[in-house]
Amino acid sequence: MNETPNLIYIKELSAGSQEFEQKLIAIVKREFPEEKNEFFTNYASKAYLMAAENVHKLKHKIGMLGFESGYQITIDFEEGLKKNDTSLYSKFIVILDTIEHFLKTL
Repeated sequence: MNETPNLIYIKELSAGSQEFEQKLIAIVKREFPEEKNEFFTNYASKAYLMAAENVHKLKHKIGMLGFESGYQITIDFEEGLKKNDTSLYSKFIVILDTIEHFLKTL
């Protein structure tokens, strides 16, 4: 998976306003690490329904960054967690790492 985020959705939401675009990016940068850490805590505790809620919130951040394949994997992982299926965990971690690395460049 070598796709990288491209800020498509943030550009659409901001409707050409650079100020609004920067506000949206700031929200993602602030909330992404918090939600990610909470996910890890819940996942490690095998609280999969709570972890699924974290994944749901992360899904919106990933979607805002225009990371299409990552977005779909996140949707599938969220649904899997609700059924105690953790098979997409490693792919999801790659997505989180990719997003985290990308956010550092913004």
